[in-house]
Amino acid sequence: MMAVLFKDREAAAQRLVPKVKAALHGETRPVIIALPRGGVPLGAVIAKALDAPLDVVMLRKIGLPGQPELAVAAVTDGARPMLQINDDVARAAGLSRADVADLAGPALAEIARRRALWFAGRQPVGLAGRTVVVVDDGIATGASMRAALAAVRAQGAARLVVAVPLAPQSALDGLAGLADQVICLERPSPFLAVGAHYADFPQVSDAAVTAALAPPDQGQGQGQGPTPPLARS
Repeated sequence: MMAVLFKDREAAAQRLVPKVKAALHGETRPVIIALPRGGVPLGAVIAKALDAPLDVVMLRKIGLPGQPELAVAAVTDGARPMLQINDDVARAAGLSRADVADLAGPALAEIARRRALWFAGRQPVGLAGRTVVVVDDGIATGASMRAALAAVRAQGAARLVVAVPLAPQSALDGLAGLADQVICLERPSPFLAVGAHYADFPQVSDAAVTAALAPPDQGQGQGQGPTPPLARS
């Protein structure tokens, strides 16, 4: 039986808050970037605690055909979509880079749907020269986090801090050189799935993401003004 480490995403976020504050060393203009959709509830808690803007990076995991929960890659959108491939998974499945790129089509279509739903009419936030805290509810293979970090770095972020409740050590090793600092509360072994270590791990709805990203006068309650979407390449 897998060990339950967190009551729910909010409880995990509350444990991350002091670690993130310490990592910022008094930085007054951080941006909190959450991976959709599971990272958004955690990002909202951390952003509120830091009085910082909350945003998301538009990416999508690409599941292995026949095993959709096993990430063979992750893709971010933009004029030139960025594809991060789990080479070991792709190799074991006999998939070439071109094969994985073909699988990205539906993922990019879903990203476009989410962008239209979550961010209609908003302008992108500038990340150049700023410290960005990239948050998720956990890391499994690391493909999505690597894709997120590449996308955020491409927008000119000066410093990248990863903040997650849990991840296997192998996935954290794969972030070496991509983030300036990695905060991870737990490194369970064996590691089978992120949700297995939460007592309550419901799917996060589009409505919940839209509400979390809403400007303060629509109920987000932060003091930094509107929180527009991640700048796009």
